[in-house]
Amino acid sequence: MQSREPNLCATVSIIPLLTKEFAEIAAGRALWTMLLLVCPLVGYSFVEAVSLYSESSSAATQSPVLARSLSPLDGVLVPTFGSFYVAVTLLFPFVAIRVLGQEKETGALYLLVQLPYRYATLVTAKLCAIFAALCLVSIPAVSAIAIWAILGGHLAATETLNLVFGHLLYGLLVGALGLFAAVISDSSSTAAIMALALTIGSWVLDFTLAGRSGLSAWLAQMSLTQTLRPFEQGLLSIGLVLGIAVVICGLATLTVVWLPPGVSARVKIVRSLSCLLAIVLALGVAAQVRTSIDVSEDRRNSFSSADEALLAKFRLPLIISVNLVPEDPRYIDLRRNVLSKLERAMPNVTVVLVNGRRSIAESSDAYGLIEYAYGGRTDRSRSTSPREILPLLYALAGLAPPMPGSGDEYPGYPLVVSADAALLWFLGGLPVLIALAWWRARRLPSIKPAFLHEGGKP
Repeated sequence: MQSREPNLCATVSIIPLLTKEFAEIAAGRALWTMLLLVCPLVGYSFVEAVSLYSESSSAATQSPVLARSLSPLDGVLVPTFGSFYVAVTLLFPFVAIRVLGQEKETGALYLLVQLPYRYATLVTAKLCAIFAALCLVSIPAVSAIAIWAILGGHLAATETLNLVFGHLLYGLLVGALGLFAAVISDSSSTAAIMALALTIGSWVLDFTLAGRSGLSAWLAQMSLTQTLRPFEQGLLSIGLVLGIAVVICGLATLTVVWLPPGVSARVKIVRSLSCLLAIVLALGVAAQVRTSIDVSEDRRNSFSSADEALLAKFRLPLIISVNLVPEDPRYIDLRRNVLSKLERAMPNVTVVLVNGRRSIAESSDAYGLIEYAYGGRTDRSRSTSPREILPLLYALAGLAPPMPGSGDEYPGYPLVVSADAALLWFLGGLPVLIALAWWRARRLPSIKPAFLHEGGKP
């Protein structure tokens, strides 16, 4: 294997390498087959979601109270992208594996590493090709958003873009996982089994450990499913985005470690252990970032503007002792309606589960009590509603509750419409365009390796 000269690697343009990667992934069958499969899956989910949303809207058109519960994010976008999530989890690893797996099977990898590029550059180019493929695969889901807007449906820009961003980030994570599985496996089939074992295994992990505390709760957070839930709830968590970025970069680094064919497995394992340690440390730092932005139009993750302005004035630590087990529905309501919002609105909040390992059957008279301690004063309550808890906190701090405002009311967006005609697009028009694009991609001229010998640069 030839040595890599740093000066030559620095002067060679990456554009021909990117062109090669894009052309190879576009010429393969995996990408276009997945696109054709995603069309009916997303289309059926979209039509069913619009149908259910219309049924709910029929009863809400005459009642403003019922209309406030109708959110296009929950009723249309999340179910539609839910089918896209399933397709990405089960099918996209095959697309990502092909980027490297075919080169390993045909022996082209030995020629690839001879190119005047650093290994990190080679892996970066493959990740760019994977992201480009992901953008193509998301066309059916994005077209569903466009059809919803054409039908007259309401779209909030921030929460819609946040949802799309979350799914793209998740797809890139799955792609990086497939790329790493390809580099450590001898064949594409083995890599596919490894990737699916991890993705489907995360579903099992999320299902079996949901609602548990301690180590089980920490393991449940490792599930890939957990990465999308904040985005589906209209929440942009900076710590979560950083954590996903750390994992993607870590998988890319591990791919770089295992890419060179001439390095012994022992050396690669030692380097991988160092890389894994760095990933764990970086994830620990990302977990400390609690900043999150509520981008939902109905402010479901936040209190009213007046309450948040007043809660921001709480400078002393607030300690909340919860006498509930994590799987109790009351604790789930308390976490969703009060605790998570307090942690976002107040600078210093500590939540303590008093009986985190106690079963509901062993509950005592004190079970269900929630104690709030602030500034040397304490109070207790069994309520999980912010209407009762917020006045209690204001009393502990000696502050007057804010005046109720009318500007925070979410109007809701009922819409009675049929999207059955959209099936013509998802089952006819879009698949035809994909088939034409597939045929055109297969007719593109192949990338000649001779470009590397023209004057030492492309």
